[in-house]
Amino acid sequence: MSDLPAPTRRTVLAGGCALTLAGVALGSTACTSSSAAGHTSFTVPTTDIPVGGGTVFRDHTTVITQPTPGEYHAFSAVCPHQRCTVNAVRDDLIHCPCHGSRFRIADGSVQEGPARTGLTTRTVTVTGDTLRID
Repeated sequence: MSDLPAPTRRTVLAGGCALTLAGVALGSTACTSSSAAGHTSFTVPTTDIPVGGGTVFRDHTTVITQPTPGEYHAFSAVCPHQRCTVNAVRDDLIHCPCHGSRFRIADGSVQEGPARTGLTTRTVTVTGDTLRID
């Protein structure tokens, strides 16, 4: 067994980005981060987001909602209570499975705790029938 400390999340992510950047010359894409939380930008068709509900994109730790037709919102899918990932959108609420927190689809604010703060907002840009999340 080694006496070396386990690598931190930051060290692992930095190493991954360094390897990705090294692959750019071979046609790979670089790590692109568009927010302080380290989220990457991505796009989805508007048809993937149901009116009056939403969709959780676990790979992007993001939940996108459409409270009314053509009104889109995006939030971090990480619950501020204990960092669990929300897993469902139903009954006008975003649900966290760990401790029962619920968030409003219109603004990500807390409807029911134990979370004390709402979900972190992400930027949504609508272009035709595509949503870009930053």
